[in-house]
Amino acid sequence: MATASYGYYRGTIFLCMFVGYMLYYFNRKSFSFVMPSLMQEMEMDKDDLGMITSSQSLAYAISKFISGVLSDQISARWLFSIGLFVVGGINVLFSWSSTVAAFSALWFLNGLGQGLGWPPCGRMLRKWFEPSQFGTWWAVLSCSMNLAGSLGPIITTVLSQTYGWRTILAASGMISMVFSLVCLLFIKNEPRDVGLPNIDVAVAKKSKGGSSGNQSTLSEFLLSPYLWLLSGSYLVVFGVKTACTDWGQLFLIQDKGHSTLTGSSYISALEVGGLMGSLAAGFLTDKAVAKQGIKIYGNPRHFLLICMMAGMYVSMFLFRATVTPDSSQVWIITLGAAFGFSSYGPIALFGVIANESAPSNYCGTSHAIVALMANFGGFLAGLPFSTIAKHHGWETAFWLAEVTCAVTAVGFFLLRNIRTKMGHVPKKAD
Repeated sequence: MATASYGYYRGTIFLCMFVGYMLYYFNRKSFSFVMPSLMQEMEMDKDDLGMITSSQSLAYAISKFISGVLSDQISARWLFSIGLFVVGGINVLFSWSSTVAAFSALWFLNGLGQGLGWPPCGRMLRKWFEPSQFGTWWAVLSCSMNLAGSLGPIITTVLSQTYGWRTILAASGMISMVFSLVCLLFIKNEPRDVGLPNIDVAVAKKSKGGSSGNQSTLSEFLLSPYLWLLSGSYLVVFGVKTACTDWGQLFLIQDKGHSTLTGSSYISALEVGGLMGSLAAGFLTDKAVAKQGIKIYGNPRHFLLICMMAGMYVSMFLFRATVTPDSSQVWIITLGAAFGFSSYGPIALFGVIANESAPSNYCGTSHAIVALMANFGGFLAGLPFSTIAKHHGWETAFWLAEVTCAVTAVGFFLLRNIRTKMGHVPKKAD
């Protein structure tokens, strides 16, 4: 009976989180999706577009960091639902606006709301699913972003021809506001809230030293080199991924001479590939962890992580160097799928590794720090990246991102066997 109860609540809560975060992501990227249609209606240069996307990225970085640190103190159910309602409302207001200043201000507020989405999801995953399944379910939930990202460009491209970009943003915002009420009704913070034993308590009892053996001081945690290796690598990976999703279709349209439909197809293929990459990363590395265990030096997830980072470089190089106005749509879609597969996998893994490598009393803070660095990378992919493209061309901007990605992959490979247990390590730890 208890197993059945766990199954019902897990299914219901996970479905709400999946659909809810899919709406979060669609509303986060909706400006990028409608960018070609908006540019036909209004005169905006690359700096204007970069200002709008960077304003959101900056706010998102701040909000997600604060939300991550405070996630253990605030009801995950309320945090997730309020954020979704706010994001939806901002999108409706955005659809009524017509100036770059208004767009930037509203997209900054959108970013603040967006930061309330993922931290409560991570907390609820830890509360409702066993540690041996954590990477897989984290990856499956991450696929909500890929689903929104793959369907979003196609839906907006088709519907904008009939209804216009304003109607699309307003509709997505209102749907999000309504679904936030559904989340508030069905999501439960932890099993104890519905009369079931908490999973983390059972896990602590099974462990040799309990949870107390994995406590650390803040200084011990913050002085862990591995925390900053993860943070720096995540910054680059997320920044490069954001640059490709935000500007890839404009690169294809403006520099490579392809149609708007080809540009949106590339982004959709990237997200579909990302969905597969997230699932593969979570499932395969969970198997590696089950076989090898988590040790003080190195991590079983590193092998696939490094391979995927190398794949990002290769797919970016081929995209920049081989795509011409005469390139087939099949080749462009293939490159998009390959980049998505190799970029979303590491994004899922960085979050999982940051959680499992941190002391038990700083798991939320660990993910908040690496996520802050990642979102700073997303900020750099906005206005700074678009400014480079404005003065030196898209070719140079994407080449710079490509080289940065390659250097990071090599650096992570060389440091793959450093101490990965952050903070204090008990004397008898493996």
